[in-house]
Amino acid sequence: MSEPSGTGGATTPASQNATPEPRILVSLATYNEAGNLAPLIAEIHKFLPRADILVIDDNSPDGTWKIAEELGVTDPRIKLLKRPGKLGLGTATLAAMNYAMTHNYDYLQNMDADFSHPPRYLPGILAGMSKYDVMIGSRYVQGGGTENWPLARQIMSKSVNTMVRFLFRMPVKDASGAYRCYRVSKLRQVPLDKVRSRGYSFQQEVLFRCHKAGCKLGEYPIIFENRRAGASKVNRKEAIRSMSMIMYLGLRNFFGLERR
Repeated sequence: MSEPSGTGGATTPASQNATPEPRILVSLATYNEAGNLAPLIAEIHKFLPRADILVIDDNSPDGTWKIAEELGVTDPRIKLLKRPGKLGLGTATLAAMNYAMTHNYDYLQNMDADFSHPPRYLPGILAGMSKYDVMIGSRYVQGGGTENWPLARQIMSKSVNTMVRFLFRMPVKDASGAYRCYRVSKLRQVPLDKVRSRGYSFQQEVLFRCHKAGCKLGEYPIIFENRRAGASKVNRKEAIRSMSMIMYLGLRNFFGLERR
């Protein structure tokens, strides 16, 4: 390596001038994901080798939590938060947010545990954090999309996102996806105690709370893929409940009843 040019004197090692690498926590909410967890963690670490991974498991009958526990014995990057039963995706994400704040991480990267959020997009999403406070892995910006979705599901998803943009006044095209990175310092300014949703409407509501708290929202294109193993947790009752919550919060915001 050539010596740096200058007029002489002591030189400062490049490592002392470099910006410290951000501390990243990847959160995975799991329930019966035994077939996906180990290969997913390995693939995440291919792209983010220094990231810690927090598995939040709701006492999966298939033993997903045991896999996380065993992996954590030999790999200190893998953490387990085992809960007593099925408490819902929203509360799991809130638990991850609180963990990230308590342990002073810089970024919280949330993703599904079934490979529908491919880890290959992680570097692109993280790169956007240089300009934004929340980066969304987006299906609906140019370059994004979904894999093998029936037409009815595509129409429903796009319709919900159009309604959310209108009622919540958020400048994003994909407000319902869980593939997101949050700046932890900004999460401290978000009134998370006000979040009412616990099911699928959680993603829209927490993004809305972030937006109202002044977070800059960005999007990065992803292809949402089909899960590799296990069964979907989507059910009709929860979908109806979530739509009702979105309408309730959206109308409150539209008529000026939701303040920062």
